[in-house]
Amino acid sequence: MGGHREDDTDAALLRAVSDGDSAALAALYDRHAGWLHTRLTRRCTDPEVVREVLQDTFVTVWRSAGAHRGAEVGGWLWTIAARRLVDARRVQERAERVEYTVPVPAPSAEEHVLAGLEYGDVGTALDRISPELREVLRATVVDGLTTRETARLLGIPEGTVKTRAMRARAELRAALAQLNPSPSSHLNPSLDPSPLGGPA
Repeated sequence: MGGHREDDTDAALLRAVSDGDSAALAALYDRHAGWLHTRLTRRCTDPEVVREVLQDTFVTVWRSAGAHRGAEVGGWLWTIAARRLVDARRVQERAERVEYTVPVPAPSAEEHVLAGLEYGDVGTALDRISPELREVLRATVVDGLTTRETARLLGIPEGTVKTRAMRARAELRAALAQLNPSPSSHLNPSLDPSPLGGPA
């Protein structure tokens, strides 16, 4: 591992990666590839796609380590992996529908919300809501999935996705209100309300 100790923190390894240290990238891979592979496999049954997504994730880490801004490294890695999985699935769906290509929407309000979901008060509030609601919120906002894609990814009905998205908004606002007693409606207008539900 080129001198990297087992007690090196993820953040320290990521800083080393941003300086071009390939041994630090290998250490991060050894530490995180296993659980990332397991989590991706739960969401995709094609082992080749999972392998490519995992590889693309660490290529992105190598190229983008300097863009990391203090979020928990495991969560940051999963955000990258989930986005790569969404991209791979969209490519597959386009290939399967030769007669009709579904346009992929350009980045919209979700991209503006993303920064708030990873950092600051919104990120703290997000950690306080129920795990199953947080998972829907991350899928629809952070990963940019539609309601249908989220349902497929999480293995739950579309109606459940919509219900959990509504509950997630309510819990997130309550958590934000506890963190910031001042009126929270203008903390992040993009959160109210449509981006969190995901388009149908």
